[in-house]
Amino acid sequence: MSVESGRGNGGTNMKDFLRKLWRDDEAQDIAEYAVMLAVILVLVVGTIRLVGSNANTVFSNTASAIQ
Repeated sequence: MSVESGRGNGGTNMKDFLRKLWRDDEAQDIAEYAVMLAVILVLVVGTIRLVGSNANTVFSNTASAIQ
């Protein structure tokens, strides 16, 4: 059994596997994408709020030090 040009035991290479995986979307429907989007949005909004409040504190401390 030889391995040539990236082919393994099954006779398919990674490119063929990824192509098949990309085309086989039976298990992925709109509800799963909606859940992923909701989780991503929660993380992004939380991060922006955290960075925003920290930035506000830094600017307030800098303004106090200048006065």
